[in-house]
Amino acid sequence: MSWHSLAEWRARQPGRVVFTNGVFDLLHPGHVDVLIGARARGDVLVVGLNSDASVKRLKGPDRPVRSEGERAVRPRRIEVP
Repeated sequence: MSWHSLAEWRARQPGRVVFTNGVFDLLHPGHVDVLIGARARGDVLVVGLNSDASVKRLKGPDRPVRSEGERAVRPRRIEVP
């Protein structure tokens, strides 16, 4: 995404944009709490996802359990009020 397209995207978003990130490999209630807490602090939530290479460096050679593509789907499926 270019800076120009990012600026255009931001201009279309109402209110405050908040950001959180994580591995989200083995999704658990703590992840849900983080997402809900982040969303409560703004009007639009952007969720960053660590790459497979980053997870391997952080968590060890046997991680991630789920691929980046699989992990990207999970946070989007959570209903955040």
